[in-house]
Amino acid sequence: MRDSPEDSLPAAPRQIPERDGQARFGRFAGAAASIDWSRLAAPYARSALWRRFHHKRWQYIALATEELFCGLAIVDLGWTNTAFAYAFDRRLRKEVAAYSQNGLPGLSARVAQHPGQGSAFHWLGNRIVHEVHDGQRHRLALHCGAFRIEAEFLAAGCAPLLLAVGPVCGGSVHATQKSPGMPLTGKVQAGQRTYDLQGGVASFDYSNGLLARETAWQWASAHNRELGFNLQSGYFGDQENALWLDGRLIPLGTAHFEHDAADPLAPWHIRTDDGLLDLRFQPEGARREDKNLLIAASRYVQPVGSFSGWVKSSSDAAPRTVTRLVGVTEDHFSRW
Repeated sequence: MRDSPEDSLPAAPRQIPERDGQARFGRFAGAAASIDWSRLAAPYARSALWRRFHHKRWQYIALATEELFCGLAIVDLGWTNTAFAYAFDRRLRKEVAAYSQNGLPGLSARVAQHPGQGSAFHWLGNRIVHEVHDGQRHRLALHCGAFRIEAEFLAAGCAPLLLAVGPVCGGSVHATQKSPGMPLTGKVQAGQRTYDLQGGVASFDYSNGLLARETAWQWASAHNRELGFNLQSGYFGDQENALWLDGRLIPLGTAHFEHDAADPLAPWHIRTDDGLLDLRFQPEGARREDKNLLIAASRYVQPVGSFSGWVKSSSDAAPRTVTRLVGVTEDHFSRW
């Protein structure tokens, strides 16, 4: 009998924390309907002032086709906010459109309390809007000068979301929702060039936590409709490591990233210590951004490219070959 999509992980709690103020730690299948860190009880509770400076939320969305990769994010740091978006032409091996803007606290960005509410960024006529209808249908609109995106993607009929909840060193607690690959339609305009997203795949990463003043991670993500993964090494340990395979959501062990930090466009090797994933990543190009805001700073590089190798659903399963699966890696440090 084929396993049901949610048999590998327990169902997600509806609210975080739960009624007693405790956050249930672990990896879950499905979505939380509420994340409210003001309700945390001891030992993870923090004052309102502490939360003001340590509460971080972001919504990241990836759109991938054989021709184009788009990545965009709306980030609320509490005391400020920012947004970025880019379009990378995989055949030309270069960025063909980009937008990046810091905003005003409480005015230019809205990152929802949970991923089912959508997020938005507005600045001087430029806008990025992510809407979610009935928890299933996602609509993304970006209008930033000659860079425009009109896209829709649908969660219905896909594998379950991953919800990961856990403590973070130097901070308090964190929750993140990661999606599988979802069918994509729409258009991207980059100057005079228009790209068709029909037949592509969308995925998203929604994160909401009380994080340390300095936070660093390495990350990898790639998806098609049958297979995808999310891997992270850094501030959140192995909490969010997962494989989506044929409708199943499978937890993965600790991820090891082997790469040349001085040359992120050199090949990467990524594996998990449970023997379920071993991949080589070949970058095609990268988005980079370094910011120094005196009291805050970030160093960020996100190579775009393809993954090849193999994954397994269990230790005794036959390896599934992965061939040129489009996605990204990331090396990120923030002082925020």
